Amino acid sequence: MNVLLIIVAVYLLVMILLGVFSYKKGNNSKHFHGANLGVLMCVAAGAGEWMGGTSTTGVSEYGYLYGISGAWYTIANGIGIMVCAFFFAKLYRSLNKPTVSGIVGHYIGEKARTASSIILLLVMLVVGVSQMVAIGSLGKVLFNMDISLSIAILGIVVIIYTLFGGMVSVGYTNTVHMIVLYVGIIVAVIYSVTKFGGGKEFIAQVPEGYLSFTSIGGTKIGSWVVASVLGACTAQAGIQPILAAKDEKTAFKSSILIALIVAPFGILTAILGIIAKMQFPDLENAKLALPSLMQNMPAWLAGLVTAAMMAAILSTASPILLACGTLFTKDVYPKLSKKAHKNDLMVSRIVTALAGVICVSFAIAIFDNKAVLDVVYFAYSLRGSLFVILLFGIYSKKYKPKEIPVIISMVLTVLVALFWVIWKTVKGSYPISPAFSDTYAAVATALISMIIIKLTSKEEKKELAK
Repeated sequence: MNVLLIIVAVYLLVMILLGVFSYKKGNNSKHFHGANLGVLMCVAAGAGEWMGGTSTTGVSEYGYLYGISGAWYTIANGIGIMVCAFFFAKLYRSLNKPTVSGIVGHYIGEKARTASSIILLLVMLVVGVSQMVAIGSLGKVLFNMDISLSIAILGIVVIIYTLFGGMVSVGYTNTVHMIVLYVGIIVAVIYSVTKFGGGKEFIAQVPEGYLSFTSIGGTKIGSWVVASVLGACTAQAGIQPILAAKDEKTAFKSSILIALIVAPFGILTAILGIIAKMQFPDLENAKLALPSLMQNMPAWLAGLVTAAMMAAILSTASPILLACGTLFTKDVYPKLSKKAHKNDLMVSRIVTALAGVICVSFAIAIFDNKAVLDVVYFAYSLRGSLFVILLFGIYSKKYKPKEIPVIISMVLTVLVALFWVIWKTVKGSYPISPAFSDTYAAVATALISMIIIKLTSKEEKKELAK
């Protein structure tokens, strides 16, 4: 345990030092939010957003319950990022907008920009809470820490180093996170598989059906893929580094590399979930699969895996907090103050810190709630439905959608998705059909409402905002 604590303490100290080191480069609004990033910085900052607590403890939980098919979570994310790379990365970068809602404003209008920024802020906060929940499970099992204390300590660390240099801090720290993440998990898989004899001997002991890529069910897989393909194109935290790339070519290359890094990672963590099932078949909470497995590893390896899990969480949490600050400062604050451009760095830092405090507070309050993952998928559903709306703006050649109906469509989509999640939480299954998840409900609502808007619109498309 002392070894684990030392490794964690050193790792957190290194992150803070990297944040301090980045302060000078990130101490202006342009570079705090991201500008002229090369491939390495784009990939590190972008990949980290997709490889958080859900891709480690979350996927290992699904691995424990369903087997290798739990890996579809990150595979679906990889597919979504690849779609974004081939069809939208260059287009988005060419617009010179720092936010997804800024892109919405370019194609639809300023009111729609503000409305979409508020929705994306909600999405970022929900996902941020899930990362803090993951931090709680880590501290609870490995260090016997009070959950609230674990969330608070690690949450404060990520807030501190993000505030120092913004996107520069995220790029530096996530580069380290990605290396530690992959090295730690790969070594853990090799060690754990070897304990069961390795190769054929290990495979022979795997529970029946756990090597099937479809055991988790077509509904869940389909929902993940749809949400990821649609959501990857409107995920502010993941796209912000791409929007800050030095040119369109860099944006495209970086997106491809991010997809190739993210997609296979879930296979590794799902395997660890399977191994946990083989060692601890009667865990009362599948969320504890990976942490429980680590308790039976040598101290040095447990420390390495702990650092990897922490890297996953921190690498997602920091871009999310930064995205909150960027969204508010660039798309909401200018509507509230005519002097926004003069103090946007200070405001961005304040909002980034406030977002961190909100995420930490809610994580402490709902840690034991089993609906946490459902709420995260609700947030992903909103990203996907927002992309459907954006598509109508991008590809409307003759008519430009009217803003007020589009905003109504956004609000209606949020309400429908929220109703679906609440219904499932109370009743145990989705309304209409168990296969018709909140992702499908939100996307369908957005699609139908935008088709109606399109068919009833008589306003000729105006020249796009420059």
